[in-house]
Formats: sequence, C-alpha cells, structure tokens
Amino acid sequence: MSLHPTLQPYADAWTHSIEAISELVQPLVEGEWNRRTPCPGWSVRDVVSHVIGLDCEMLGDPRPIHTLPRDLFHVTNDHQRYMEMQVDVRRHHTAPEMTSELELVTIRRNRQLRNESRDPGTKVRGALGAEITLEESMRNHAFHVWAHEQDLRAALGRPGNLDSPGAHVARDVLLAALPDIVASKANAPRSSAIVFDVHGPLEFLRTIRVDIQGRGTLETAPALGPAATLTLDWETYVRLACGRVPLESVADRVKAEGDAELTAAILRNFTVTP
Repeated sequence: MSLHPTLQPYADAWTHSIEAISELVQPLVEGEWNRRTPCPGWSVRDVVSHVIGLDCEMLGDPRPIHTLPRDLFHVTNDHQRYMEMQVDVRRHHTAPEMTSELELVTIRRNRQLRNESRDPGTKVRGALGAEITLEESMRNHAFHVWAHEQDLRAALGRPGNLDSPGAHVARDVLLAALPDIVASKANAPRSSAIVFDVHGPLEFLRTIRVDIQGRGTLETAPALGPAATLTLDWETYVRLACGRVPLESVADRVKAEGDAELTAAILRNFTVTP
C-alpha cells in the first residue's frame, strides 16, 4: 500500500516547503542565522530548529530532556513552553549542524511518507499529547511548515511561494477557522453575511453566513447586501491570521466596508495560530 490519496496533497505541500527552507538556509553565513523573524523571540536558527523539531515529532522521536531558561520572556503559556523545548535545545548549534540535521530529518521524513499506508482517520499523537487524526496531523503540519517558510523569507528578504502547494493548504486551514471567528468571537448578527475578498498570488472570495441560531458557515457563493466586507491581499491575510503583525501596522492594506463595529471585532479576533 502507499500514501492515501487524501493525504497526498499534504505530503506534497510539506515536501515543497521543506525543500524551499533548505534552499533558503543552506548558503547562510553564521551571522545570518541570528536574524530576527516575525515570530516573537525567534531568530532564523530558532525557526529552523522549530521546523526540525516538528518533523522529529512526526517521526515519533522522543522529545528532548531539557530545562528551559527562566529569562525567555516570549514564553508565557504551556503551548509555547512545549514548542520552545525543541528550539532552545538547538540555540547554540552552528550553521553546519543546523543544515545537516535539517537534511537528515528531511531524508527520514521522506522515507516515512513513502512507507505510510495508514488510513487518514487513524488516531495519532498531536501537540501536548492531544489525540488527532492522521489527516489533521498532516494538514496542520503542512500548514505550519509553509507558514515558517514565510517567516524565514520575511527575515531574509526573500519573498516567494505565496501560491505554492503549502499556500493552498494554509488557505483552507485559515478559512476553516472563519465561521467561529465571525459567528462566535465577533458575535456577528444572526441572519447576516460577511464577505472576505482576497486578492494577490492566491485569490478567493468567501462568504460567512450566520444563521438564525447564530451558527456560521463558509460558502463560496457571493452575498447580496452583506453586513460587512473585508478586502485585503493574501500576504496580509496570512500575516494577520498567523499573528505575525499587529493590525495597526497593516491597516492601510485592509479595506473594511459595512458595519464598522463588526469588522473591528472580526479583525481583533482574526489570529488563528496559538
């Protein structure tokens, strides 16, 4: 047996992004590994360490036994502490050590994917010991690795791959969060519609309809007379949804029409990633 067709797009997206990351960091000199990224408290080295750690966990490797320093002010909750472990343990690794480990873990993960024959619904271990399906695990992983590729591109001034396979996975993951953001967190009026018009390398138009019970659903059909419309470019959408920038810094790239209180509430609650 081989990889289930449902899982293949996530494997392809991961492969594309991990190869792009390797290409980005391979020529870096030692000092460039210390450049700041959009992830609070993380350098280029830290983001690559995180990506390596994520793949080690997909491989089922034991987590490092390591005590975090007490002066990591960007680490404020259990999820961040969990993620920081794989990062801090590599903080003093040299550039050759980083690229060698990235290459090795990529080879191992490619072998794992070639031999993967489990059903997409198989239960696997997620972050903090949560139980999720293999499909959820691979989808989330493809999204996160692509998002961190974008973090590295921002830090190194090498934009690109905003329409790659990973970008399409990211779009679907982020859109899946919109009904809850609009209906629950922003408390949109019942029997209303909110339109998201996104342009750029990845273009799409989506409507969140809120029914009489206050439940939100994602639709591709445009809405006539929506309560609000948000228009923005794909890169800004990603940076806001992934919590990489404060709204104030990109406000000029977001056009809001309709109910001003509602659009403000949506944008306040727009971040999807922890």
